[in-house]
Amino acid sequence: TYYTEALVHSRKPAILNSVFEVCDDDNKGYLSREEFKVAVVLLFSYKPSKVEVDAVMSSVKPENSGILFEKFLDLMSARKAAQLYNSETWQIFTAFDVQSRGFLTFEDFKKTFNSVSSKLPESVIPEAFREVDQDSDGCISFKDFESAMKYGQDEGSLLYFA
Repeated sequence: TYYTEALVHSRKPAILNSVFEVCDDDNKGYLSREEFKVAVVLLFSYKPSKVEVDAVMSSVKPENSGILFEKFLDLMSARKAAQLYNSETWQIFTAFDVQSRGFLTFEDFKKTFNSVSSKLPESVIPEAFREVDQDSDGCISFKDFESAMKYGQDEGSLLYFA
């Protein structure tokens, strides 16, 4: 993960700079609302919603007519980091879902925990499973798993210590 993030971060300014320059039609030093939408499409292959664009444009200082490069760099870097995190979370989930069912059973979860931390007391695994299985259906969906991965960053979570 560290290597991937370092690689993305080292190449990011050049890519973002290129996209900014391409989208800044008149070389005015900022992106208008429409130019910003085009930049997002080029970088992430999706068109941002009106609400997303409104939120970004509302953060533009009145003396600026659009999004300056530094603001663009900050926004797109954060978006790229989130995209990278989501991709890695999906890869981890699919590695644990060895039968490709789209969910993890208690047995899958137990095997995963035992392979990652064999010193973990047996009693912690069912408790951790219940914590991750947010809808209590006896299976851990990707949504459950993703929430646990985000929550796992919190020191109060059982998963933090695993």
